[in-house]
Amino acid sequence: MGIVYLQYLLGIAFLTIIYMHVTKKNGEVVVAYSIQSLAITAIIFNSFMVTKNIPLLIIVLLTLIVKVIMAPVFFMNLIKKHELIFTVSSYLNMPITLISIAIITGIAHSNKFLPLTSIIPEHQSLLALALSSILLSFFLIVNKKGALSQIVGVLTFENSIVAFTLFAGLEQSIALQIGIIFDIFVWLIISTVFISLIYKHFRSLDVTIMRSLRD
Repeated sequence: MGIVYLQYLLGIAFLTIIYMHVTKKNGEVVVAYSIQSLAITAIIFNSFMVTKNIPLLIIVLLTLIVKVIMAPVFFMNLIKKHELIFTVSSYLNMPITLISIAIITGIAHSNKFLPLTSIIPEHQSLLALALSSILLSFFLIVNKKGALSQIVGVLTFENSIVAFTLFAGLEQSIALQIGIIFDIFVWLIISTVFISLIYKHFRSLDVTIMRSLRD
């Protein structure tokens, strides 16, 4: 499959991150993550079609099961259990958030990161977009006040790194990739318990209310 197809998939993943920044509903954040993970799965599957490397097919199946299916189910059950409909606000208001997104995206495509995004010249546009996704995912983690959004931000950050390593041609062993996916599965369970405890104690997932723990 061609570069245009890969740009389309990576573009979907990139847009889901922007959507996570602007939406106020937890359910929509989870759906966006699921769509993003599906796009990343398709990118990994494209690598399998090119290389015919059977271990990559295993990674595709594991990614599909853990990220596209299990993770959203975990989070949706949390939302249903605790009746979480709206996320809390971001630290920055919407106009400043959008301006920050534009600036971060521009920086990722600038000459400052050219040595990084031109590792494989024919993938320069893809690497720049993947780098933008990494930076915006990190921005999502630090800008959102809701614990659920921050946890999804961490998973989105991992998705973006996976995309970057694929387009940069960085090889990883099958054992390492399976280990990472297993870690994500365990982390999902831990984060589910963590979120439940936070909500049970504070009746909210706004992390700013935890400042009272310092008193």
